[in-house]
Amino acid sequence: MRIGGYELNSVETGWFALDGGAMFGVVPRALWQRKIEPDEKGRIGLALRALLIEEVEGDRKIIVDTGIGQKWDEESSAIYAVDHSRLELERGLMARGLKTEDITDVLLTHLHFDHAGGATKRVGDQVVPTFPNATYHVQKTNLEWAQNPTEKDRASYRAENFEPLLREGVLELVDGPGEWLPGIELILTNGHSQGLQLPHIHGPEGHVTYCADTIPTSVHVPTPWVMAYDNFPLTTMEEKKTILQRALEEDWILFFEHDPFGPAARVEQKKRGFAAGERVVL
Repeated sequence: MRIGGYELNSVETGWFALDGGAMFGVVPRALWQRKIEPDEKGRIGLALRALLIEEVEGDRKIIVDTGIGQKWDEESSAIYAVDHSRLELERGLMARGLKTEDITDVLLTHLHFDHAGGATKRVGDQVVPTFPNATYHVQKTNLEWAQNPTEKDRASYRAENFEPLLREGVLELVDGPGEWLPGIELILTNGHSQGLQLPHIHGPEGHVTYCADTIPTSVHVPTPWVMAYDNFPLTTMEEKKTILQRALEEDWILFFEHDPFGPAARVEQKKRGFAAGERVVL
């Protein structure tokens, strides 16, 4: 899909599973399981979907988020049902004719392990940046939160995913929302985790917003459907209202990082509020 000066493509990096109750917070299981069927352990299967943004007239090749990575021990991998049997970050790039060496920029929405896990990889006894020629970008406030997490979200931040980037001097800190590159706006949200940045790509052809964990799947589009993982769920609800109203008025395409059914959809207004509408294939 072409938007402004960029070519956009979905990159599938694998699958994992999280507890369905945690993914839907106070929404009763009787409601959410109509949308996504849990396994025998109550977990729901989720995609790990990155977005590739390539300059049409230039050399910049940007990947947004990196999946869960492959630095997992057997026990942790089983807990989260990490599955790279069919889909994996480097294979996903190869499907687009690229190698990790071709990526110039890695935009991390935030540093939770299922978004930044693929930012580094294990080589022998060392953990090194996965993309050797790239500059990594994350919000300053999110790095500060990752280095000093709360008891609630400590397990979501793993130092091996970002400390090697700091050590190698390849992590650039972004300070606040606004136009990051021509045609790419960063929308800042703080409900799920402090300093989560959503890239919004815009041009004459339309708008695409990478929703990360602010709206992780199409099932989470309705305003009250927020995760128990969110640090500030009421803040998430207010942020969603703002984003979804804008998406409705300006005909945005929302790109869902974790949606098991597909990468993107438009928004529609129903009697009870916002809902995912027409499906879109990038």
